[in-house]
Amino acid sequence: MNNDEMLARLLAQAQKEQGDMVTLRAIVEESSDIGAERVLKKLGLSEENAKEDLAELRELLQAWRDAKSSATKAIITWSVRALLALLLLGIAVRLGFGASLS
Repeated sequence: MNNDEMLARLLAQAQKEQGDMVTLRAIVEESSDIGAERVLKKLGLSEENAKEDLAELRELLQAWRDAKSSATKAIITWSVRALLALLLLGIAVRLGFGASLS
């Protein structure tokens, strides 16, 4: 019996019994399962290999985040080094070290 048949039986039972709480909860659960299956099918994630595809996508996303973080850290590091080099150059010029070279 598939989910659609189960839901139809539960709805019929709820109509007969005036909808007790257990039956209503079962209806909600079956409806949720049917809705989830529909969403997965629409997204193309209902196949057998969808789990592996999602795992690969997660790995790819994590690699992208790691690369972005590393690039940001490298840019900041090199910017700080460049500013410090310019500061040292400015101090050297200010103290007259550049004049003694000419």
